[in-house]
Amino acid sequence: MNLRRLGAVLLLPWAVLAGAGEPLQLSARGTAQVAFTPGDDAASLVLEAVRKAKRQVLVQAYSLTHKDIAQALVEAKRRGLDVQVIADPEQHQRGATSLVAWLAEQGVPVWLDGEHAAAHSKVMVIDAGSPDAAVITGSFNFTHAAQYRNAENLLLLRGHPALAEAYAGNWRRHRIHALPYRGGN
Repeated sequence: MNLRRLGAVLLLPWAVLAGAGEPLQLSARGTAQVAFTPGDDAASLVLEAVRKAKRQVLVQAYSLTHKDIAQALVEAKRRGLDVQVIADPEQHQRGATSLVAWLAEQGVPVWLDGEHAAAHSKVMVIDAGSPDAAVITGSFNFTHAAQYRNAENLLLLRGHPALAEAYAGNWRRHRIHALPYRGGN
């Protein structure tokens, strides 16, 4: 690690480093909703959470092709929320139905995380730092196939600010090395 990057890391909050050492252990609290696809309407849980967001939606997406989820993110941005997306560059380039470019065209800041073999996280962090914070995670890609064709799972965890901050810190850690989406493939 060069000194410039080390200096930047030292100035960041502790949660940015979550995942850089020992796993965090957090006490259970809040509520959890679970959905399994096909069958359960996991996409509706995502849509409801994004529509209820008050300040911020941070997204890590391996694949993002679900039109309603993409539209909800754009609508949140238009409501004045801080909406930001980190996506996997290979999935975006290979996926003819990827909505990453469309999100960027709509004014949503998008970064591509090519630092890893795959930016495989499927996470949304909503309103981190608030008591109403929510984390969406699981195997569920934000895609039509995940809802209707694949066997997937989704967890929506609310009311656990420390958990949301840990996920937001991980998001920020990946944002540091991700590159801004500049259009095209």
